[in-house]
Amino acid sequence: MLQRYVNILSDQREELTNRHWKNIVTREEEKEINLNSPLAQVVIGVRRSGKSTLCSKVMLESGLPFGYINFDDDRLGKLTVDAFDTLLRALYQLNGDFNHLFLDEVQNIEGWELFVNRMLRQGMHMLITGSNANLLSGELATHLTGRYHQIELMPFSFQEYCSCKDVNTSSYTTKAIALRDKALNDYLFAGGFPELLLLSEAEQGDYVRSLVRTIVEKDIAKRYKLRYAQTLMDVANQVLDEFSQEHSFATVQKKHNLKSPNTAKKYLQYLQNAYLVLAMPRFSLKSSERRSVHKYYAIDPAMIAKRDKALMTESLGLRLENMIAVELKRRAAIDEQIYYFRKVREYEVDFVRVKGTQVQELIQVTYDFTRPRTKLYNREVGNLVKASNVLHCDNLTLVVMYGDPGDIVEGGKTIHCVLATDWLLR
Repeated sequence: MLQRYVNILSDQREELTNRHWKNIVTREEEKEINLNSPLAQVVIGVRRSGKSTLCSKVMLESGLPFGYINFDDDRLGKLTVDAFDTLLRALYQLNGDFNHLFLDEVQNIEGWELFVNRMLRQGMHMLITGSNANLLSGELATHLTGRYHQIELMPFSFQEYCSCKDVNTSSYTTKAIALRDKALNDYLFAGGFPELLLLSEAEQGDYVRSLVRTIVEKDIAKRYKLRYAQTLMDVANQVLDEFSQEHSFATVQKKHNLKSPNTAKKYLQYLQNAYLVLAMPRFSLKSSERRSVHKYYAIDPAMIAKRDKALMTESLGLRLENMIAVELKRRAAIDEQIYYFRKVREYEVDFVRVKGTQVQELIQVTYDFTRPRTKLYNREVGNLVKASNVLHCDNLTLVVMYGDPGDIVEGGKTIHCVLATDWLLR
């Protein structure tokens, strides 16, 4: 068995080192990994967002000797935690001495956290990836008692997409601005999964359909031992079809004939845990309202229209809102929360940035603001003014795909109108 593991790990190592790393996009999250820390460095996020590539790039560029195991390998699919010591022996036999250990998709092995904890106690520097948020909220939080540093990785941001596509993000010539606008419109549909950008249109559909099925069936249904995987898929399709819209546990329960609103809550939480969707609560002083009503966003634009039985919505405004929601989540500080604000049957503001109990900023998103008619103007600008008075916040931002950037003064308030390309590129 030892020699078999040596052969498998040798294959994995060769695959890792033979990649063309010079063409890999540098990502902001690389700076968050501290290879000298005594804490386990844990990179989590949706499948195929680039976690393995990020960690491999960081390890190889460090020049440090390290061991590497990829548990998303069918040859290691039936391992138990008892096999870890044999795997460790195989790594030392293959690599010699090392003080850094990179475990890829480690959540696939039940009981892995006990091994990680033992390695940390022995002074090993651990780098771990996983595709499930319960990797932290459950196992790690329980067994490592704070001995980890979390790095969330999503698919490419628009800025990273531009880097991958060689789009000029600094020039303000007419040509450069037009090409950035085109890139953003492309991104609204293509999304930012790194591998997806190398595929044809037909291949992209197959890729996303397979990815969604794997997340629902393997990362969720199998993991939580759900009897009705198709019902979970139906719930996933609903919230992805109705992205950027409000859902309550009760309405989801009724639509899918679930046992109770609590079952709907669990299903929606599972989808969040696997990073298929992003949930945003309604800003309210009532905790029950914050807990039971959310807007749901696709973690990436590709999830919206390239799935099986997807509704082909052409709403560019909702797609842009979805993109801004994910970017806000990406940028949010540890002590910052993102909400939306809604006065039922009156008005709504897309995003509310909050630190502690203090509202920091109100953000409204619209696609075309070149000729704002009265209804559109009142909805976007008027709603910001109303919410500003209620939430006591004067930092107001209107993000537009098309329109004239600059300040808008309305109702004694100043609203900063900014082009989406500029906002996304900071």
